[in-house]
Amino acid sequence: MAPNPTARQPLKLLMLHGYTQSGSLFHAKSRALTKHIQKAFPLHEVTAIYPTGPLRLRPSEIPGYEPSSEGQPDTDEIEAYAVAETLKKDGPFDGVIGFSQGAAMAGMVAALLEGRKETFEHFATVSEDGASGMAIPAPFGDADFQHPPLKFALCYSGFRAPGARYRAFYEPAIATPVLHVLGSLDAVVEESRSRALIEACSGEPEKDGSVVWHPGGHFLPSQRPYLDAAVRFIREQMERGEGKGKKADEVDVNDMDMPF
Repeated sequence: MAPNPTARQPLKLLMLHGYTQSGSLFHAKSRALTKHIQKAFPLHEVTAIYPTGPLRLRPSEIPGYEPSSEGQPDTDEIEAYAVAETLKKDGPFDGVIGFSQGAAMAGMVAALLEGRKETFEHFATVSEDGASGMAIPAPFGDADFQHPPLKFALCYSGFRAPGARYRAFYEPAIATPVLHVLGSLDAVVEESRSRALIEACSGEPEKDGSVVWHPGGHFLPSQRPYLDAAVRFIREQMERGEGKGKKADEVDVNDMDMPF
């Protein structure tokens, strides 16, 4: 069957939630962002996939938890979702968007999809302060695992995973283009941890305009300038990947309110 010339090109986003969250909760909190992306890309079929992490927290592990008067049991439950499974089932994805712990994971997934099997093997035998690197997470090192590198990653309140065992994710630097969106009043993720992730990305992100600060705390900003910044970044990477100029029917970035 001949391809439909009027069919819209796919723009598929992997959405990774933060600590104490779920896919459905992140869907609600990121609705302004995904709607803005959909509006800005009318020539694309925008799809956002929200997996829920495979481990559900016990209530006592959630900050601020207080036992209920009804004696709700404190149990672990496993959910049948994982990033690798989502990549295989719903991919290929164009980009990943993560918040907080999900943003940390977004950077790691982007690095894995660049192809780092040899890097993980190297650091698994190299010790730093008595700690060797970890093995590459399954199934990313398997020969039959196929997914192209991501075109982009958006990290909201992101940070670098600490410790020498994670060096293979960040050395060499993450080549996938990453937009870092950070809150100047974030009291949950220290600025130094976010800057460690910025420094683990190739190039000079701050000079390149790939670091955006909003005057708030630990959340996804929904104000127009920060939504426009995300759209501008995604468009730049999509056009670079497609080797095309700006679509005439899509929103001109010059009409956007930019925060920098």
